[in-house]
Amino acid sequence: MVANKESMPDEAEKQYAEKRRSRRAKIARMLRVRPSEPKDDHFDDLPVSINASKEGILFRTRRAAYYPGMRVFVTFPYSSPHDPMNCEYVAQVVRVEKLPNERFGVAVNLLMTVNYSASNPGTSGRS
Repeated sequence: MVANKESMPDEAEKQYAEKRRSRRAKIARMLRVRPSEPKDDHFDDLPVSINASKEGILFRTRRAAYYPGMRVFVTFPYSSPHDPMNCEYVAQVVRVEKLPNERFGVAVNLLMTVNYSASNPGTSGRS
């Protein structure tokens, strides 16, 4: 289900602001998004975020494979596959909007971290 909305992301932010528990920061950072369930065709998307909060990220993409309820792995921020600062999350797509120029705005809710080593103080992440 894709909302037919030809508005800019700022207008979408205002419309959905009342559902948010924390403030969003406008931040343009690369992220990596992959499906987490085998029923979805595999892809590796590297979009750029529009904004982010502790609970979610809004990003812009050309990929039309996203749908509300889809479970994905999100690495944010992402710079390279071997960056020790990468933090991977399990997330769920909560909104997909059609944007101008054959793009989509995708909002994901971050459900849990998968491998964030900073959650274990005292471990350096080295073997």
